[in-house]
Amino acid sequence: SDNSIEVQDFGRGCPVDYNSKYDCENWEMVFCEMYAGGKYGTDEGSNYSTSIGLNGLGLCATQYAAEWMDVEVKRDGFKYNLHFEKGFNKGGLTKEAYTGRDTGTKIRWKPDIEVFTDINIPRDYFIDTLKRQAIVNDGLLFEFREQQGARYITQDIIYENGITDYVNETVGEEKLTSVQFWSAERKGRDREDKPEYKVKINAALTFSNRHTKKEYYHNSSWLEYGGAPDKAVKAAFTYAIDKHIKAQNKYSKNESRISFVDIADNLTVIINSASTQTSYENQTKKAITNSFIQKALTDFLKENLEIFLTENATAATTIINQVIVNKR
Repeated sequence: SDNSIEVQDFGRGCPVDYNSKYDCENWEMVFCEMYAGGKYGTDEGSNYSTSIGLNGLGLCATQYAAEWMDVEVKRDGFKYNLHFEKGFNKGGLTKEAYTGRDTGTKIRWKPDIEVFTDINIPRDYFIDTLKRQAIVNDGLLFEFREQQGARYITQDIIYENGITDYVNETVGEEKLTSVQFWSAERKGRDREDKPEYKVKINAALTFSNRHTKKEYYHNSSWLEYGGAPDKAVKAAFTYAIDKHIKAQNKYSKNESRISFVDIADNLTVIINSASTQTSYENQTKKAITNSFIQKALTDFLKENLEIFLTENATAATTIINQVIVNKR
């Protein structure tokens, strides 16, 4: 009710104690030093291979833009507390023994009205943000709590089957084909002089006369502008469907080939990928530019579309006929 925001997780707890490797306090690195992050230990991936965080900006930027921030961490048999006001720590780190079995981090802060023009953030913004995280983290429960007077109104957000459930929710029963889920893991490099890295790919899709949607996620971030995944989808779907139209002699004499626009009118596709090396267009993380990821996604989609269209003749004919109608 005071426009503060609290986020609590039940992970292993944010590191805040003394760091002997760097001879400093972890909490100072986490909350006071920009770009102090770096979760990916190797190009093979790690516990954080699909984490949304990476550069060490989020916690620090939030702390500096907060009127106040309170931090509680439970880990390694201790409970730690920190308090910040307008970018400055007050009172240092407090530490006490904790015998409870739960671990995790709880952070509450109030955005600073001297930094932002408005701190009354709409409810829909939080719901949309949590929903997008639930979509790409199968089975992970997010609980949104909103204070109204003396009580809290809660809403649970969970997608047990991740992007497959999201496609089904989007399209419902109005499908031309069943929902397909494909996954793969590839290794490669963006250039010969660059290191090899790994990418994990998940795709869910269907065709419908009434619904259309294209959404891309990478390392749990929603890629509003897509970049490499969007280019891969356009290239792969156009290639695969055009190939089958030719095989079925559906083009009229001298008729030009289809374009992706003809397919997009009936396509719902969600791509959820993760990699240990990622090139974003800018710090907003709205699009990725990795050439290897683009090629890997294109090949992955071409292969799976070829199998699907070949093994499901009725569905293939339905798709092809609809795309031809769209074109004409």
